[in-house]
Amino acid sequence: MKKILIIADGILAKHFLERVMAHKGSENHYTVVTYRKKTLPQMPKIPENFKFLDFDPTSESKLSLVLHKEFAQIMILVSRELDALASYHNIRKIDPKAQIVLMDRWGVVLEDENLLMIDSREVLASRFSDYLPNMPVIAQNVGLGAGEIMEIQIPIGSAYVYRHIASIQQKKWRIVAIYRNNALILARPTLMIQPNDVMLAIGDPVVLINVFKSVKQEIGQFPSPFGNNIYCLIDMLRMDEAQMSSILNDTMLLHSKINSKKLHVKLINPRPCDMLDKLKTLPNSHINVTMDYFATTPAAVMLRDVGAYDVGLVVTSSAYFKTYKRLFYRTKLPVFKIGKWGFSSLKTGAILASDSEEVEKESSVILDISSQLNLDVTLYHYDPEKKSPRSSLVEHFENLSKLFDKDVEVIQDDEINPIIRLQNRQDLLQFVPFYEKIVNHSPFAIFSTDLEQLSHRLNNSYQLFIPTSS
Repeated sequence: MKKILIIADGILAKHFLERVMAHKGSENHYTVVTYRKKTLPQMPKIPENFKFLDFDPTSESKLSLVLHKEFAQIMILVSRELDALASYHNIRKIDPKAQIVLMDRWGVVLEDENLLMIDSREVLASRFSDYLPNMPVIAQNVGLGAGEIMEIQIPIGSAYVYRHIASIQQKKWRIVAIYRNNALILARPTLMIQPNDVMLAIGDPVVLINVFKSVKQEIGQFPSPFGNNIYCLIDMLRMDEAQMSSILNDTMLLHSKINSKKLHVKLINPRPCDMLDKLKTLPNSHINVTMDYFATTPAAVMLRDVGAYDVGLVVTSSAYFKTYKRLFYRTKLPVFKIGKWGFSSLKTGAILASDSEEVEKESSVILDISSQLNLDVTLYHYDPEKKSPRSSLVEHFENLSKLFDKDVEVIQDDEINPIIRLQNRQDLLQFVPFYEKIVNHSPFAIFSTDLEQLSHRLNNSYQLFIPTSS
């Protein structure tokens, strides 16, 4: 997580802050200095990674109290030239090497190798000229606009540093150029990538997201990008003491092992019992416990809570998931269903692949959480009808495993359904694409070779249902 300082003032700064705050996938921590109320964003809730301070940044003594922390970047976005220059010079007196990005609306000239100046007039003029007939379009708006063209800066310490382009596996994407010292270098097999290079990549948007995470060494971020927190609902009317204890203990253990910021426990239908007493002792800076004395069904609270609490992962019991599958599906979030054998028994993450395309999309999430939980990863490729090319899926996981530094064992068997082999395994966390067909379970699914429709056969195992794009 990088710390960013933003000095903001004016309507443009307000819109900028609202845009950044609306981006849930960010793992940066922002300290924002404002000195007029009209700059404050109109947001229903301030994200946890934002901190607002109210003082005049043109005061060197006040600014020095903030700059005792190390900021990866400082952004100056103000409406008055005098304030912009005073803030810049104050920062330079305190930290001569700080990386500063300054919005220039006045044609200011400053010689500073650690300063990036964005000329707002030039940006607007360039964007507007794109609409003139017979004029070339600058790269920022070329293509489908779906993320198939991406610039990625190579940080120091990245797995890509000091590697030749030929040594990097590029399936469904390509490195086409490198920007170095403000110069364009076309890609060639022998070109070596250096720290702070900017890599221009073109390819499948989903694949490029995985590449970006690998380059930025973002492993260990799950449940992001779905959200930052874990949510657990305890229903004292429909869960017995053993079920409530099991789900709470496993949720707390999961929260301690993955990169979730906060655990939100919601209690409905409360009744006097040992679990109620235990829940009252839990709240702290990392665990939030709320009780709803009026809602009697999970539908009344869950969809509202997952949005309000920035939830990225929902945890529930096997029986509760079976009863409320459609509700969990509507959250469009990963659902961690606890199993029978105990969380500490988990040793292997199992991928049962019948849909190669969807598994590829979810591969970065699978390897991320497997790394955080220190699980071995096994890919069971089952395709008796030979619809999906084995080599393509296997090659994808082999390439991605190198980037995540996580070995993937591949087991190919087109004769015996892997679910039959795994029913008695007590150490599995199965990764399941959360299709609607899982919700609309067919009684004829027992005759199917579709592994997702048969996922209920591993009901005693721990399972992570990952939302799909379909």
